[in-house]
Amino acid sequence: MKALIPVAGAGTHLRPHTYTQPKPLIPVAGKPIISYIIDDLVEAGVREFVFVIGHLGEKIRDYVQAKHPDIQQEYVYQSSRQGLGHAVWTAREYLRDASEVFIVLGDTIFDVDFKAIVNEKTSCLGVKKVDDPRNFGVAELNEHGMVRHVVEKPRIPKSNLALVGLYKCREVSELLAALDYIIENDIKTLDEYQLTDAIMRMIEQGVTFKPCTVKNWFDCGQKDILLETNAMLLKRGAFASREIPHYENTIIIHPVNIGKGCRITNSIIGPNVTIGENAKIDYSIVRESIIGSYARIEEVVLHHSVVGSDAAIRGLSQSLNIGDNTEIDFGKL
Repeated sequence: MKALIPVAGAGTHLRPHTYTQPKPLIPVAGKPIISYIIDDLVEAGVREFVFVIGHLGEKIRDYVQAKHPDIQQEYVYQSSRQGLGHAVWTAREYLRDASEVFIVLGDTIFDVDFKAIVNEKTSCLGVKKVDDPRNFGVAELNEHGMVRHVVEKPRIPKSNLALVGLYKCREVSELLAALDYIIENDIKTLDEYQLTDAIMRMIEQGVTFKPCTVKNWFDCGQKDILLETNAMLLKRGAFASREIPHYENTIIIHPVNIGKGCRITNSIIGPNVTIGENAKIDYSIVRESIIGSYARIEEVVLHHSVVGSDAAIRGLSQSLNIGDNTEIDFGKL
């Protein structure tokens, strides 16, 4: 089995952070989004990975090569973003020899048993019931509980089963043939080549897809969901810092994740705060926030904020969304 992880998106909803940092590398509860995906797949037995990269893709490649050297890695550059179907089609030459393909969106954290999906004897689609399915791919089931129809973002949904970004395909040659067909015939939905259209063609040709329900999933493409996911993972305990060094005149309200080399003085930190390595915080209150590595925060009250790496903030009480390499001094305004 090969895992295909598309990470070519520009991450426009998380700007300014994604001007300098790919969305999959934004830290949540102490490690980048993409590491959660890789770790879960490795634990499920997957060792071969294909990454479809684009915007700032060299940073993703450098990170994965440094932090996950034990997995087999291939990288494909998607020069133009034309939909998930196009992203998978771009990597077709790396998938032809695979017995199975597990496609996982690279900006999403999943609460699901990956091993159970890997061990399924049929192809699978990750699904979950949602209140408003119009912004998702949608799956409809037949009388036997198998997927009979999929469509991308329907205006009038006939089901509330949303596709969450997990696709396991055992019929690899049929998948690639279906993708070839929609690309060659310029079949687009919402002006993009959709993976759902290829899957629908496979279903019409007799391929069986089983729905696999996820407990939850977190598309970390927006600030609010990013912070919600950070808090959820920290509260689970496994991702929170357990041994925290003494910081001068500082109160720590758990759960938090504090990176190595941080200098924190005269502050209150937490709850639900992630701080990257070598950050410096002084005379500040920080809660419900993510602070990047090497950030410098002085005389600030921050809540529900995302502060990028190497950013500097002084003298403020606000909710912010600050990108990398930014410096703000409100004392001079």
